[in-house]
Parts: sequence; structure tokens; C-alpha cells
Amino acid sequence: MSLNLLLPPQELAGLLADWPTEPRVYARGRTALDSIVTVRSLHEWIDTGCVPVAEVAVMKAGPSNREAFKTDGRTDPVKLRTFYADGYTIRLGNLQRVIPAFATMSKAIQRETGYSNYVHAFLTPAGEQGLLHHWDQQMALVVQIAGAKTWQLWKPVYEAPMREYQESFRVWQPDFIPAWKAAGPDLSIDLEAGQTLLLPRGWVHNPHALGHTEDSVHLTYAIRERTPLWLAETLVARAIEDPEFRRVIAPRDLLGPALTDRLSETVQALRTYLGGLDLGEAAEVVRRAALHEREYTT
Repeated sequence: MSLNLLLPPQELAGLLADWPTEPRVYARGRTALDSIVTVRSLHEWIDTGCVPVAEVAVMKAGPSNREAFKTDGRTDPVKLRTFYADGYTIRLGNLQRVIPAFATMSKAIQRETGYSNYVHAFLTPAGEQGLLHHWDQQMALVVQIAGAKTWQLWKPVYEAPMREYQESFRVWQPDFIPAWKAAGPDLSIDLEAGQTLLLPRGWVHNPHALGHTEDSVHLTYAIRERTPLWLAETLVARAIEDPEFRRVIAPRDLLGPALTDRLSETVQALRTYLGGLDLGEAAEVVRRAALHEREYTT
């Protein structure tokens, strides 16, 4: 089980070779994924109260709420049902942590791409909206399971945002949404059951079920892409094996005029260290990290 459950198999080779920067819609059809997760199974999960409380959020045309559905620190299914009846979207997060089949699939996707990933389920009542406009710092594969959802899309405001750089809430401006509404979306997609939307990172999206008469259920697979910065971080992390990088910098040097000398020494040490790497050996270290590092995020 891997990306071929989310995308047409004939598209996979091209996708892995040429990572897209523009949204795409695929006719996924029916795969084994549809037997792993069903609308009924998700609702049953909610009604049993078995969903881990830390992985639940509710939202209605605004920010998510992670507190109001709890009783004694646990998920309260009656409260969740009340929110859903009132038009709130229910988000069930990180299914790969709690459902074995999703854990298996997540690991398979990482073996196929070198990217760690996670999956959330979103249940939105007909005619309602959960989250408002925002952008994400990783690519998403949006897999429509039931009903339909409209995705209004705008080109990125910032090129290649990351978790610590130009993430939407960190650089948010109050005039963003009025400007987007005034201009209208660059692309509008009505995603239907059996289809998958590939949404590159940075693309602004305003997803909703407004105007739709059936409840919407979709899965969002967040694909944590690797970057040259990640390669650099992975290479430099091994410098800890060199005592030169473990020595103490005296406070007087850190806070005084000698800091520029220490910085110069460190830059030179890095050049020496990186220049002495066996790139074949380093490639194996990086490859292992890509296959096994679980929580890295762009």
C-alpha cells in the first residue's frame, strides 16, 4: 500500500521524477483505500469516543477548537455530535498513529518517496465550511471519500514556505482575505468522490462544502518534502562527532568583540569538515534518514 492507493498508478512514475508545482486533479477511482476507511467507520469511531482527544479538532468558518468537545479530558462523542449537527467540521488527526493500516501505508509512502507524511480526516456537513483561507508548508494529497468539496485556490504569496519560514499564521496580514475575495480564485475545483487533488505547498486554499447537498468526507495526506536545507542539516548533524564542534565558547567571546573571530573559526571548521566528507558514505546516511526520519517537516 502506497501512493498507488491515492493516485492512478500510471501517473506515479512521472510524479516521482518531476515533482509538481501546480495543482492537479486525478481520477483515483476505487482502490483498497476505500475498504480501509469508510464514512461509516469514521462516524463509528466518533460515536464510540475512542478517537484520541489530542487528535480531534472542530471548526466552523474559522480557527479550530480543541477543547469544547472534551469531558474529563477525554473525547465526548455526544458533544462532537452536537458540533457536527451545528455545522462544524470534525478533523480526526494523524490516523497513521492510531490505525494500523494507515501506519503501514505511511511507511510505504516514505519508502517510495523518502518523505515522511501524515494523514488527517475531515468530515464537513453539507452546506458548511471548516477552515478558511490559508496555505500549508508541505504538499497535500486531498483524497475525496464521499460527497464533494469546493477548493478555491490562489497562487502562492511566498515561494516555498516552510514551517519556520513564511508559514501562513506567522506572516498573516489582515488584508489577505479581502484581497483574495476581491480578485477571485486563480482556480476553483469541485472535488468529487473518487478524485484526488494534488495541492503543492504554498498554494492558498479556501475549501468548503457550501452549495453542496451531501456531507463531505476527505483525507488529507501531508507529504513532508525534503529540501537542500534538510540535506545541509543532516550533513552538519554528524559534525558532533568532531571534538572541535563540541568545545565550549566562553561567555566573553560569545558576548564580546571576539565573536567575529569565533564565527570565522567555525566557518573554516565547517569548510574543512564538509570538504573532508566521503560523499558516498554521506549519501548512505542521508538515504537512511530519508527512509526512517518520521517527523521532519518543511
